[in-house]
Amino acid sequence: MANHPSAEKRNRQRLVRAERNQAVRSSLRTAVKKARAAIASGDSATAKAPVAAASIALAKAASKGVVHARAASRTTSRIQAALGKIAR
Repeated sequence: MANHPSAEKRNRQRLVRAERNQAVRSSLRTAVKKARAAIASGDSATAKAPVAAASIALAKAASKGVVHARAASRTTSRIQAALGKIAR
């Protein structure tokens, strides 16, 4: 347990940030799942919107430090490539 006021404050900040990051990460995973499901359906017209939403969610999460920038970029690249394959 924290014994100093500054340590108590850091602990409060940690809890707030952890809760926020968990919410962002959860919505990010949902967006990526929806994009992958839309790609799996095989219709590129209906898959464009979920893929775009997932790309935006990944970029936001990376900018906030919730996920690593390269991990977000890699995931974005993979879902965009998968969308490109079904568009042909």
